Amino acid sequence: MHRHPVRLAVFLAVVVTLLVAGTLSNRALATTASAVASTCDADCMAIDSGGRALVTQNGGPPGVIVLVDRGGAVSTHSFGTSRFGGSTPITGSDHLRVASVSKAYSGAVVLALVAKGTLQLSDRVGKRVLGLPKAWRDVTIAELLQHTSGIPDFIRAPRFGADLTAHPFDPPSRYGLVSLAFPLKMAFTPPGSSFRYSNTDNELVGLIVQSATGRSYEQELADLVTAPLALVDTNLPQGADLAVPFAHGYSVKAGSPPEDVTNAFSAGWSWASGGIVATPSDVDRFIRAYAGGVLTTPVLHARQFQFRPGSSEPPGPGTNEAGLGIFRYATRCGTVYGHTGNTLGYTQFAAATSDDTRSAVVQVNGQITAGNAPEAFAQLLKIETSAVCAALSD
Repeated sequence: MHRHPVRLAVFLAVVVTLLVAGTLSNRALATTASAVASTCDADCMAIDSGGRALVTQNGGPPGVIVLVDRGGAVSTHSFGTSRFGGSTPITGSDHLRVASVSKAYSGAVVLALVAKGTLQLSDRVGKRVLGLPKAWRDVTIAELLQHTSGIPDFIRAPRFGADLTAHPFDPPSRYGLVSLAFPLKMAFTPPGSSFRYSNTDNELVGLIVQSATGRSYEQELADLVTAPLALVDTNLPQGADLAVPFAHGYSVKAGSPPEDVTNAFSAGWSWASGGIVATPSDVDRFIRAYAGGVLTTPVLHARQFQFRPGSSEPPGPGTNEAGLGIFRYATRCGTVYGHTGNTLGYTQFAAATSDDTRSAVVQVNGQITAGNAPEAFAQLLKIETSAVCAALSD
């Protein structure tokens, strides 16, 4: 597959800065839907107008797709294109990087292992992963899942940017990725006393899974999550390529044409915290099951849904609060549960009701954050809110 080179300076400035944060030409405007109602209601129309506005504004992404699922009846709204300068919109069967929505998948794996008795939420990371800094060792699995560990984020380590730029297609070992954060200070102590979003938390979850089972995280993900839910278009690659068909990912900036960064670096640089590739349709199926507790027990599901103040990154719609591997989004139309994500080239939102009957998925083939594109991000939040409202409406 052809890779689009990214200049060294751009790679450092764009990849690292945007990971830490969080000219229209021949763009098609398209909307497709499997009819949920004979006419488009106000929320549906808000999705349509918002989607068109997002892909046509200066610095906006080439494309956006929105799935609204009401009990299995899915309406699909797609605007712009899956490739800049092309004419084909993003579809429900196109593969995209789901970025930090991957953290929900790692949450699903570890909660399934807790349900089986292989692990306990009170297990301490130092018991399962050897050689960690002393300040990390008493952190529990529950604290990792809720980002209350205080463990620093490896992407803030100076070596991360330098190593990523020097070796974009040669990521470190799983443990090596975590070890980048060893020299950094704890964000707070003691563990459990505050909230700080950290990618290292979910990398450690992946290592704990491997230590407890003697198998790779990828094998446990397949056996405990993707196979039971029939997620045939979901995978965790090590390399830079995406399964076909796929939506290209772009670095977007006002005043400049989008730059294709689809294959800019290997997924192994984000692994359990952000490496999963999936289609919008598979993400929809997953988030409904995950929010509904399908893969765990009622007792564990209730424990997972004990929330505290804390935002996903980027923030989702409404008021954000953190549970165990899941966030609560309290919007003007009601409450849903899920995760957001952003990585170079892609921005994601996926959430569902706790009874697994309603869901909303919003995927963009550009990295849109409040830091790098505040106007576009504000528009994206409006689209996400409208999608939640459409999913919850009767």
